[in-house]
Amino acid sequence: MNNSIETVYILENPEKKITRFATGSQIRYEDVIKEVYGVASIQDLPMMIQFNKGFHDSICEKYGINESKISINRLIRVASKDELLLLKTQLVEKCREEIKSYSEEVVSIPCPFNPTIRLQEGIFEWNDSDFSYDLKTSA
Repeated sequence: MNNSIETVYILENPEKKITRFATGSQIRYEDVIKEVYGVASIQDLPMMIQFNKGFHDSICEKYGINESKISINRLIRVASKDELLLLKTQLVEKCREEIKSYSEEVVSIPCPFNPTIRLQEGIFEWNDSDFSYDLKTSA
């Protein structure tokens, strides 16, 4: 088991309305980039931004920026605690669909990444009692 602390990233494709969370390892070794952007690697994104007009325009529209402000850092960035709450909502909905329950009963969510992760605000640890990551305090 790898004991290193994984950074969690958020990947967004505004053209296809896709938001995906992934660790650095998943970005490097799995097909996450292809699933979200339809290209083989991160190195292909600048070309996609330049030549795919629909993708280009959707980025400008989503972020309210002009084309000179487009960067890969807008599309792939370290996730924040608030953004990770979006993932929790997605996981709860997925669990409810799987158990065919549309009530407000509590759904158990498995730890989606390593028990300890890095986000914009610092290092977080998984909390089984409320199925979320809490900021790690110094001991």
